Amino acid sequence: MTSTSPLHLAVALDGAGWHPAAWREPHSRPSELFSASYWTSLVTTAERGLLDFVTIEDSLSVPTAHPFGPVDNAVDKVRARLDAHLVAARLAPVTRNIGLVPTVTTTHTEPFHVSKAVATLDYTSRGRAGWQVKVSASALESGQFGRRSIPELSEQDRESIVAGVLPDFVRDLFDESAEAADIVRRLWDSWEDGAEIRDVAQRRFIDRDKVHTIDFEGKYLSVRGPSITPRPPQGQPVVTALAHQSVAYELAARAADLVFVTPTGTEQVALIIGEVNAAQERVGRRGETLRVYADIVVFLDADGESGQDRLDRLDALSGDEYRSDAYIFAGSVSALADLLIAWQEKGIDGFRLRPGVAVDDLDEISGRLVPELQNRGVFRTEYPQENLRGVLGLPTNVPNRYAAGTPAA
Repeated sequence: MTSTSPLHLAVALDGAGWHPAAWREPHSRPSELFSASYWTSLVTTAERGLLDFVTIEDSLSVPTAHPFGPVDNAVDKVRARLDAHLVAARLAPVTRNIGLVPTVTTTHTEPFHVSKAVATLDYTSRGRAGWQVKVSASALESGQFGRRSIPELSEQDRESIVAGVLPDFVRDLFDESAEAADIVRRLWDSWEDGAEIRDVAQRRFIDRDKVHTIDFEGKYLSVRGPSITPRPPQGQPVVTALAHQSVAYELAARAADLVFVTPTGTEQVALIIGEVNAAQERVGRRGETLRVYADIVVFLDADGESGQDRLDRLDALSGDEYRSDAYIFAGSVSALADLLIAWQEKGIDGFRLRPGVAVDDLDEISGRLVPELQNRGVFRTEYPQENLRGVLGLPTNVPNRYAAGTPAA
């Protein structure tokens, strides 16, 4: 089986892996989960597999089984995280080609700080930075800051959210997130390309005519600008978002270049792509259409144990059947390759694999899945000499909205 277009592949990294018992596996190195060497090992393995990028999960409270669920006080799970952006910053100088996409929550982080941080990452990675936008509707997380009050979700609220009916305050948080992302993008453009003159003889470091205030006044936020960081090497680093339902699809359509979606089976793929396209129409998106990556949790066959047997064993260790918002695959790399190609032929642009056990499944992805896809002629054999936008097929010469002669957005 072959495909007419190249397949895009990325991975989502979260501690020891996406299964709550992953840290108890023999190769998981739980004593090193918060070390630079552990994260370097994971990402260099992903880079060896020529993957597009890695995303790094983050939150403002301890991880829970469901983002809108009650506080989970279990002690047999990894109850801590490093800062995703700082992890990415550490990985930038020790990698060469793979994209680095940390998660940064908009709800409690000022867009000025996000803009500066991601722009800096784009410089230190030489054009490989991205950002996964995240919304926090958690009262627990708002309590970490004490600057705004987010109500506690009732059981009825949680059931409504799962059903796709959001409380008004949650919709407001998504609207605020889209506004924040717009500000971040404007701040990236607040310095034109070539604004840095660096003329020692004339004592001019910048051309003030090419540095712009953005003077943003929105419903939720007000930012004057300009940024204090020059325009990033990519012009606009890649913005991504995870989406499960209409309001999140609309956030992605308003703010992102790429959306992560979660079909639970082949029959849902076309339906979700239709919902994403409808969201783009509702918000009046212009220019490039959203790239759509499907999330899949993977437990891959390895020497001596099948992926399904490993998943069953991990479930027994945790005392509960593993559930996910995304499709769960357990099996061979050949069967996974079949699935990826079938979903791609239904319109999926790429895939973000979530390793059930980070060390083991990432080894299988880079060491066996990628060669399987290469043998089928659907995956590259080397990195193109381009920045992350180029690797993803996004325009690499992004116009600056504030430059003279740029058409109005």
